[in-house]
Amino acid sequence: MTDILVLGGAHIDRRGRISGATAPGASNPGMWKEEAGGGAFNCARSLSRLGHRVTLISARGGDSEGDAVAAAAESAGIIDRPFTFLDRRTPTYTAIMERDGNLVIALADMDLYRFFSPKRLAARQVRDQFDDAAFILTDANLPAETLAALTEAADERNLSVAAIGISPAKVVRFQDLLDRLDYLFMNEAEARALTGETPNDHRAWPAIMRATGLKGGAITRGGREIVAWDEASQASLLPPPLEVIGDVTGAGDGFAAGFLHARLEGGTLGDGIVHGAASARLALASEMATAEDLTRDLLMSTLPLVPSAEIVL
Repeated sequence: MTDILVLGGAHIDRRGRISGATAPGASNPGMWKEEAGGGAFNCARSLSRLGHRVTLISARGGDSEGDAVAAAAESAGIIDRPFTFLDRRTPTYTAIMERDGNLVIALADMDLYRFFSPKRLAARQVRDQFDDAAFILTDANLPAETLAALTEAADERNLSVAAIGISPAKVVRFQDLLDRLDYLFMNEAEARALTGETPNDHRAWPAIMRATGLKGGAITRGGREIVAWDEASQASLLPPPLEVIGDVTGAGDGFAAGFLHARLEGGTLGDGIVHGAASARLALASEMATAEDLTRDLLMSTLPLVPSAEIVL
């Protein structure tokens, strides 16, 4: 078990799924669901279910949506330490999905996160949480200046930091901090936004990312080959197809949780990418953003469904 401090997005995800063929510019029949989510929160929830001691610090409003996030954190076994702004709304992410679970369009109402300023990290209770942590996880929902202060605080304590890219528009908040991160989890669109590169061969990504100062991470590519790297090697893996996709939301966060779980337990880079792919598979099969029945045993039983990683030293 690792003591993990998570700082970042924890808000409400609202997702509508179209029942038939998508008709742009028209009313589409479908179904609606709502749950607590956010990149940092989704990953924190999975890591807690995998047996790690997780503390969450996030910004939320004094509303029913904030209460729902708190309840979801408690249900997942997360130690919840939010900054609550009583006169403001909890952030929301609203998405419309096609019948097959793929994203059509999304709207992120995340204005509250700009109030998660660097001075919040100077509070005594936050400093204490840093002192008690063994590992830090964050995401690009926080302001760039807060991410800079966060990585500086981690560096002062010799703590490793993992981060989630969130979106092409937000991942660039890590632009000047890449040499302070141990892992950054992105999709290929986010990697392109961060570097301006579009390699013909996805296996070129590790060299491109190392040149920016980033020590390790992974780039997911939908149903195509995943690539991951650390300072010593790189790994790739083609995730096996899934017959029925419950929801694509949270699959990348699920990958990050599985990958980090394996590495924090002493696993190799190959172990990390295989565990990540297995965890993402469970998230994809679920109609929620995370696999609600996730446990260490379930993750272990899913590993045989994932091929071995190809390792390049």
